[in-house]
Amino acid sequence: MRTIWSRALPPLLAAAFVGCKPAESPPPVRTVASTEIAVPITLARAESIGLDRTLPVVGTLYAKDEATVAAEVEGKLEKTLAEFGDRVQDGQEIALVDTDSYTALAAQATARVTQSRAVSVSAGHDLKRQEELRRNGIASPADYDAAVANADQARAALQASEAAETVARLNVERSRVRAPFDAAVAERVGSAGDYVKAGTPLFRIVNDSVLKFIVQAPESYAPQVIRGQSVTFTVDAYPGRPFEGRVFLVSPQVNTATRMFAFGALVTNADRTLKANSFARGDLILEKNVPTVIVPLESVVTASGITRVFVVTNDIARLRTVVPGRVRSGRLEISSGLNAGEKVATSGLSKLRDGQSVQVRTANP
Repeated sequence: MRTIWSRALPPLLAAAFVGCKPAESPPPVRTVASTEIAVPITLARAESIGLDRTLPVVGTLYAKDEATVAAEVEGKLEKTLAEFGDRVQDGQEIALVDTDSYTALAAQATARVTQSRAVSVSAGHDLKRQEELRRNGIASPADYDAAVANADQARAALQASEAAETVARLNVERSRVRAPFDAAVAERVGSAGDYVKAGTPLFRIVNDSVLKFIVQAPESYAPQVIRGQSVTFTVDAYPGRPFEGRVFLVSPQVNTATRMFAFGALVTNADRTLKANSFARGDLILEKNVPTVIVPLESVVTASGITRVFVVTNDIARLRTVVPGRVRSGRLEISSGLNAGEKVATSGLSKLRDGQSVQVRTANP
């Protein structure tokens, strides 16, 4: 028995010792420290300033009053008294159409009135005599009836001659072509010696002391466009010089093809600086002094029609989408997406990504 146990022990002990041998530890895991380098940038603070809320507009300056002055009577155009570019006053004579002939016809009509009046007076006296004779029973009914008829005819003839005289005098006045309002002659059509008929154009005149700035606006702005609002604009002839007008009419309908509606602003042009039919571009002021967030243009990143800025907090840049407004003097209005006081990166934008560490070099407070 001892022999068996003594011979068996070494293998068992060996096995026990083998089972109790500790396992080898795995090789240590190496940790790599982050080596991201902060991008140097400059900052600017988003500001809130009072700006007018506006609607950009483009349109044309038309003369408030414009007319084609035509002949009102038929005859030879004797003389033109105004030329292209001349300024004329309301009621000023600017042409004569066969005035001498119409003056003679008026004198003839006056003579006929005098003649008819004499005949009428004579017929009236004759009728009175017949009435008196009739009361005395002397006049015959036929004589009395003839006297009444003659008196009636004489009065009718007098009325007709007076009407003819009125027309003749009116034609004399119409033969003297006059300006219908204060204006400038934009074009002289007729020339002395031309034979004209009633309605033949002689001049085209415009009142350029007051102009109409007619523009189109999207139908979504219809509730916001009202009379009395201010419109500022510029023209190519005077770059950088602002002009102003006031809304005086708003179209009651929307164009079905363009989905736009028209409105017009009156522009005082007493010094005649502006020319009628000039092209103009400007802004309709919808609301004054509205608090608006603005940022420098260099802080803005635009791609695929989306506008973004990098907002920096605790030296970390976060990419944020914003809704842009108009550009004003190198700064961009931000309609939404950014609050006043937040800081945005203004340089190094091409190296930035969302969550990027940054190192601020300088900051604009």
